[in-house]
Amino acid sequence: MSPARLDDIDRKILAELQADGRMTNVELARRVGISAPPCLRRVRVLEETGHIRGYHARIDAREMGFEVQVFAMVRLVSQSERDLCAFEALAREWPLVRECHMLNGEIDFILKCVAPDLSSFQSFLTEHLTSAPNVASVKTSLVIRCAKDEPGVPFDVVEERAAAG
Repeated sequence: MSPARLDDIDRKILAELQADGRMTNVELARRVGISAPPCLRRVRVLEETGHIRGYHARIDAREMGFEVQVFAMVRLVSQSERDLCAFEALAREWPLVRECHMLNGEIDFILKCVAPDLSSFQSFLTEHLTSAPNVASVKTSLVIRCAKDEPGVPFDVVEERAAAG
């Protein structure tokens, strides 16, 4: 189901669940203007098609004792598909790496990392990341503060595109 195939109700369901994934199906159905059984069927289809990938609580890392957040820019020696996949597999194994994105340009990957303190991150950096196979260089930037952290997609833009299409 591509974005163009989503109807108004599907988009409303996604927007409501993105804003509050804990609401009951009855409440969701009320908010989008349909009865509960078809609402549940639509949610299941949206899950099966991958539009909804999961439901998560947004945990404050600092409240959990992770005082340090770092972005690590990684350049690899080789960018063969096999080597790219091997690095991605490693990144998935490292608990301190919370996000891993492959980029184009001079940097191959950017990693969002969290750590309890600077020495813990430094240990991860030297013992795991910089010593990983195929890693040519790593540049890091310590996050001072976060001005915006919005998950999901901007549904006002989704609705504008749907109306124009």
